[in-house]
Amino acid sequence: MTPRAKAANLIDRLKRRLKRRRETALLRDLKGVIHVGANVGQERDVYHSLGLRVVWIEPNPAVFETLQQNISPYPSQRALNCLITEEDGKQYEFHIASNAGESSSILHLAKHRDMWPGVAYSDSIGLSGVRLGTALDREKIDLSLYDGLVLDTQGTELQILKGAASLLPRLRLVKIEAPDFEAYERCCTINQLSAFMKASGFREDLRVPFRKMEGVGTYFDVTYCRNGN
Repeated sequence: MTPRAKAANLIDRLKRRLKRRRETALLRDLKGVIHVGANVGQERDVYHSLGLRVVWIEPNPAVFETLQQNISPYPSQRALNCLITEEDGKQYEFHIASNAGESSSILHLAKHRDMWPGVAYSDSIGLSGVRLGTALDREKIDLSLYDGLVLDTQGTELQILKGAASLLPRLRLVKIEAPDFEAYERCCTINQLSAFMKASGFREDLRVPFRKMEGVGTYFDVTYCRNGN
């Protein structure tokens, strides 16, 4: 690597670090977070350190068991086992990924295979979808205690947001993992998400790249804040 390339790489890392600090500051300002696409609750310690209440939502029953064990030390965190989608009652084939389920989705893999060639689907299970509002109401979640939403559902984030449109006015912050390419077949992209969020009264506050491949695209953590906050 040339000195110029090294300097550019250092600057890029510093920028990402500053953006992550901004992201943490935004989360700290919340009362609670609903995290859809929990996997095993990797962010549980971070949320706890920020004093946040958390509702985790994970569709895979096997992964859900591990999630419950992982969050058991934190009384302000609870978990729901359901598949959040755009409508209630529709049946889906949920594809389970080989990387401990982290890339599992109801969508088929597309260019995700180029970016992570070691990841494949190893199994699938049939699940019934439910809208976010329906799931929270069914579990008697007090929405006044949660003003943040995190979505990491491997390409279906826009579907979920459309199904939860009536809940968005209650939220101050929405954080989404999103690509600028077709990672999954017919998945939403960051531009589509940003257009929807703008129409819903949110502005894009942060866009932090965390994975990039030339000729494929970039994955981002993007944070939207309600206008006026």
